[in-house]
Amino acid sequence: MNLEERIQEVNKRIEEACLRSGRSAEEVNIVAVTKYVSTDMAAKVLDSGLENLGENRWQNAEEKWNALGHRGTWHFIGHLQTNKVKDVIGKFEYIHSLDRLSLAKELEKSAAAKGLVIKTFVQVNISGEDSKYGLAPEEAAAFLQEIQSFSHIKVIGLMTMAPFEDTAEATRMVFRGLRELRDDLNRQEVTQEPLTELSMGMSNDFEVAIEEGATWIRLGSILVGKQEGE
Repeated sequence: MNLEERIQEVNKRIEEACLRSGRSAEEVNIVAVTKYVSTDMAAKVLDSGLENLGENRWQNAEEKWNALGHRGTWHFIGHLQTNKVKDVIGKFEYIHSLDRLSLAKELEKSAAAKGLVIKTFVQVNISGEDSKYGLAPEEAAAFLQEIQSFSHIKVIGLMTMAPFEDTAEATRMVFRGLRELRDDLNRQEVTQEPLTELSMGMSNDFEVAIEEGATWIRLGSILVGKQEGE
């Protein structure tokens, strides 16, 4: 399948998942993960009408951003090292991987210096896997309270990564856990404004994530392929 056909197929599957869960497809935003594809392919993704590009390392994104940064909306979706904050601030409108106080402080400092407000998701390790980054669910409320005064970071929601499972259904409890955590935090009024967004679901499990409330899904190979010409 070419890019256009893949996009059509993904949109169809999103609509079907929304129908099953009583949601509107307009509630679901696609981040096209372009970390494995060339700058030319990333340009084709933008040409296709997809507006959100996701990258997980500045080293991989730099060439693409220099060529295409004036187009689309850029999302940093990988683990962000504190010493790389200076590279991504002002280029990436969304950071999906806020997972520790030292990173929050550096984001606040760099964003303040540029007069920006960065939209962020707090990353939570719902599955408890040692290999995954993110706060433990029980740490989320205290962390959010701790960064409440950071006026250049706007936390809009939560993000998680599910384990890679043989069946997508096996990931359901992870996605449900993130939604329930967000709803609990909102009930407790931990943040000044309610958390509305859930960044969860990838190529192998995005339909289950949508059924459980995802508002941003991060799609790589199923959407853009792994390299140009796929």
